[in-house]
Amino acid sequence: MSAIRLSCAVNNYHWGKHGLASKAAQFAATNPDVTIDDEQTYAELWMGTHPNGPSMVYGTDTQLDDVISENASVALGASVSQRYNGNLPFLFKVLSIEKALSIQAHPDKQLAQQLHAMRPNDYKDGNHKPEMSIALTDFIALSGFRPLDEIAAFLDVYPEFSALVSGAAPEFRRAVAEGTDSERRSALKALFAELMMARDEDVRKQVEALVARVSEPSCNGTELDVSEAALVRRLNNDYPGDVGIFCVFMLNVLRLRAGDAFYMGPNDPHAYIYGDCIECMATSDNVVRAGLTPKQRDVQVLVDMLTYDYGAPSHKLMQPEHKSSVHALYNPPIDEFSVVRSS
Repeated sequence: MSAIRLSCAVNNYHWGKHGLASKAAQFAATNPDVTIDDEQTYAELWMGTHPNGPSMVYGTDTQLDDVISENASVALGASVSQRYNGNLPFLFKVLSIEKALSIQAHPDKQLAQQLHAMRPNDYKDGNHKPEMSIALTDFIALSGFRPLDEIAAFLDVYPEFSALVSGAAPEFRRAVAEGTDSERRSALKALFAELMMARDEDVRKQVEALVARVSEPSCNGTELDVSEAALVRRLNNDYPGDVGIFCVFMLNVLRLRAGDAFYMGPNDPHAYIYGDCIECMATSDNVVRAGLTPKQRDVQVLVDMLTYDYGAPSHKLMQPEHKSSVHALYNPPIDEFSVVRSS
């Protein structure tokens, strides 16, 4: 089967970069029918068959899904077609982030099916959504819980953080010092739950105090500064007074360069802060959010679904396999997709 040129859906979410500063817009502009507005945000370019943003065969009204359905064993290969019932098993995106987008996680298949059955208007499909991101530019993200001793240290350094988790903090400190892995995970869950469920007025009060303390002239950094002070200021500028600002003290901070990649499995907390990336995922649009967003927040669902794995940021990164001098394979621990980079 020959290659098919596609017209791809573009999303203009508020967090996207403006005009041609956006990689999503740059790729969209390769379609001569697309005009880029410098005043508009361009957040995502979707390539795939998901009904929320299906790709079309260029110059026609035919969806890519229709082409695949005509002869799935040829379009996908017989084994892939059989395993995924004739459906494209992945969704490929370009993301361009100017403002941070949501403290979030994606459900595993069992939870996705439950959420879709109970709330189909909010959760549009019953599939899981493991995903991998490959940076196209300098890129900043939060991913996975920090080593627990780092979180405990931040409780001592930032009284505004500890004030919001005063109930869970003593047991968390004890578990970090002498607890079993199970006790540590349980204490981490309690700490995260107390933070994310804190009263809005308490959060705003502590954010105000925190921002005032980290906004001294000596704290001013660059756009790619990933110090806690710089991230607090950035996130408060994006989402003033939001509880997600305190996730800087709980989640690993990743600073990637073009070509660096990281993997996010089901029930794994993360947030994108800044930059452009390629993102590949199982075909789903299920997102459970709890902070840094104007969209619906399902805090209890998020708190209950997470695995509470923790560790150094290095364990989140993926190293490509160099297949030749010009090809590198990014191969995450799932079956739906791998990505090959050609240079």
